[in-house]
Amino acid sequence: MLTFNADEIFEVAEQIERNGAEFYRKAAESADENRRSVLLALAEMEYNHERDFAAMRSGFSDGKLQPLQADPDRQGALYLQAVADGKIFGGNPASELTGTESIDRIFEIAIGLEKDTIVFYQSMKALVPPGEAREQLDEIIDQEIGHILELTRS
Repeated sequence: MLTFNADEIFEVAEQIERNGAEFYRKAAESADENRRSVLLALAEMEYNHERDFAAMRSGFSDGKLQPLQADPDRQGALYLQAVADGKIFGGNPASELTGTESIDRIFEIAIGLEKDTIVFYQSMKALVPPGEAREQLDEIIDQEIGHILELTRS
């Protein structure tokens, strides 16, 4: 059975959230007042998620996670390995903003990033045993879905 290092998996999640917060702060620089407040609020939420993942990571004392469900084709493992290898979330999206993007384009990019994040966190759920950490992960997934809704309304 494959095992995953909890430190590595949760560090990827923390980095995703750091990148998200940085992206939203940078995007806010070129937004009008209303959208700026939305983007800055999203940045704060991402920062809070980073802290949540750091706390979850510290809860896995043995450092190993094992798949909780059958995955005979190893799709979950291959996806997580692709993330770890930088094939998904390969860079910092904030560094790709030039400042010339329209606010609609920025929101489009943000929605795509949020969707990718949800897929990653859903894959993590297959590794996190039932309990408090999994419930927190479910809450974060729900909040990420809320981010998409907020972006589509703004």
